[in-house]
Amino acid sequence: MGDAIMSDNISIIGGADGPTSVFVAGKLGMNWLSTFGLVLVILLLIPNIIYAVRVKNQKNKCTNKFMNILEQIGRYGCMFLMIFNIGIVESGFPSINAFIIYLVGNTVLMLSYWIIWMLYFNKQTYREQMALAVIPTGIFLLSGITMLHYFLIIFAVIFGIGHIYVTSRNKVC
Repeated sequence: MGDAIMSDNISIIGGADGPTSVFVAGKLGMNWLSTFGLVLVILLLIPNIIYAVRVKNQKNKCTNKFMNILEQIGRYGCMFLMIFNIGIVESGFPSINAFIIYLVGNTVLMLSYWIIWMLYFNKQTYREQMALAVIPTGIFLLSGITMLHYFLIIFAVIFGIGHIYVTSRNKVC
């Protein structure tokens, strides 16, 4: 098996730095981290970061503090729950079909999200602006529903209500 050391069903890759190798190999219970969720969150953030760098002086026109706070609670709750498995009120995929729906559905939604961002970078329209508010909500909801992750579903609804409201108040001409 090369440089791997076997001990109590834990393989240590390379043998030099045992704890790091075990951690990287996922043998100490990496189930607390969702790789798919992390990738989805990163892919959602990239165009937003690019936009924030390009458009530095944009102000939030929504004056409703409650809705602004609701949006942020939903946003960060969803991102946290997409990345970290907290072990409370989450079941995982109930079937292979649910996993396939998760993969295909989120792939289609993410591709749509990136295509709309490309269009939005060229010409800002209200229709594209609203689509960019709805699609992440759909990604969070689809993920929560297919994984039977009830907290994620709740935070996705909170995020959707807040994000769509705030986005509608920041209407571009």
